[in-house]
Amino acid sequence: MRDEKQADGTPARIDSEFRNGSLTAISVIVGFSLSFLSRWAGTPGKWHGADLIAVALIVAGCALQIWSLGAMLFVSSMQLTNYRRAVRIFLTGLGLVAVGVAVALLSEITGLGQGILGG
Repeated sequence: MRDEKQADGTPARIDSEFRNGSLTAISVIVGFSLSFLSRWAGTPGKWHGADLIAVALIVAGCALQIWSLGAMLFVSSMQLTNYRRAVRIFLTGLGLVAVGVAVALLSEITGLGQGILGG
């Protein structure tokens, strides 16, 4: 693993432009994730076990994405260590949302769900 310190002993930092681009990308994806969750929650119908598993994964993923977005808003996210941690948290959240959506789709295909995604 690469050294997280500069030659003078100060923590390694990232460029502000790079952080700002990452912050924008995270914000857009958080918006899409929350929009999907909002649309799903507003759809009438009876929820089944497979639906609850999927929504739990999506909610947990959204929570991690929002946490990483908050972490990126701090000036300390300019430090390489903090930036990398925020990105790891975001990617974990993104993965959970993706798995949750996959579970929802599979439950629709197999007939285990009630048709929440169908609207």
